[in-house]
This record gives sequence, structure tokens and C-alpha cells, in this order.
Amino acid sequence: MSTFNVPTRENVSENNQAIFDNLTKALGFVPNLYATYAHSNTALENYLNFANAKTSLSAKEKEVVNLVVSEVNKCIYCLSAHTAIGKMNGFSDSQILELRAGEASFDNKLDALVQLAKNVAENRGKTDGDVLENFFSAGYSKGNLIDVISLVGEKTISNYIHNTTQVPVDFPIVQPLQEATV
Repeated sequence: MSTFNVPTRENVSENNQAIFDNLTKALGFVPNLYATYAHSNTALENYLNFANAKTSLSAKEKEVVNLVVSEVNKCIYCLSAHTAIGKMNGFSDSQILELRAGEASFDNKLDALVQLAKNVAENRGKTDGDVLENFFSAGYSKGNLIDVISLVGEKTISNYIHNTTQVPVDFPIVQPLQEATV
């Protein structure tokens, strides 16, 4: 596999330089995965618009989806980033491991959400009817369903970019689920 460099501000288009500046102001740095999007003159802006679009899901619910989809796709970068973000959203280490495994015994509604997101990702959208019914029975709407599927797609894009480029992870690296739960 070829090695992908992580572009610096000087290596990207003017449009991407402005985005790098905004990311640095907001986050204190430009995450390597975001910088990798900047190999394209348009992908970083397009991705950030998609990732930051309005949704019916709360920040906590988004992290549920991000964690389980990244686990399904075995993306260590996104698992590491979303473990850190999940903690900022109030999840404990044990809850994060449970979410990565596709369960949430600590919250029935989140359990229905994580099971749905996992099923959608694993089955490429051919969702099991029982999982879907459980999602609706937990109080979610058809609008929530569409937002979950959109988020699965958005997270899958980042998972695939990292899984292909293997740029360095610049978050505290998490262990593979099998090792973390032993």
C-alpha cells in the first residue's frame, strides 16, 4: 500500500487553508483525517458540511452511531476520536465498549439506536425488520431513521478514508474491542 502524507496548511488549496484555520480556532489543531480530506480541493468542505448538518439526533445519539459504525468498519482512527468525543458527551469507558459491541444495557432507547445502526452498517442498509420495529417501539420516528442512515453513511466515508490511507491517529488510541473486553 502506498503511504499517504498528512497535508499541512501550506500543501492545500486556499479554500482548504481557510478551513484549516477555522478548525485550528475551534479544535486547537487540524485532525489528521480532516487534513487527509484536503488532498481534494472540495472533499473537506463537503464532508464537514455533511457531518455538521442539522439532524434530529442529539450529540450523544450521534456518538452512539459513530462508535458502532466505526467498530463495524474496523476504523481505529474514528474509534479513537469518537471514544474521546463519547467521553466528552458523558459516556463511561464501559459504556463506550458496550456501544462499540452494539449494545446499550444502560439505556433502552440507546440500545435500540445502537442495534439499528449496527444492523444498517453490517447489512449495507438491508435492515432486519425486528431491529427496525424495536427502534420505532423505543420512541424513534421515521425522520430519526433517515437521520441515522445518513449518519451511518457519513461515518462510513471517514472510516473508508482512514482504512485506505492509514494516516497516523492523533487521538489516544483505543484497543481493538476483543482486547479491550478481555
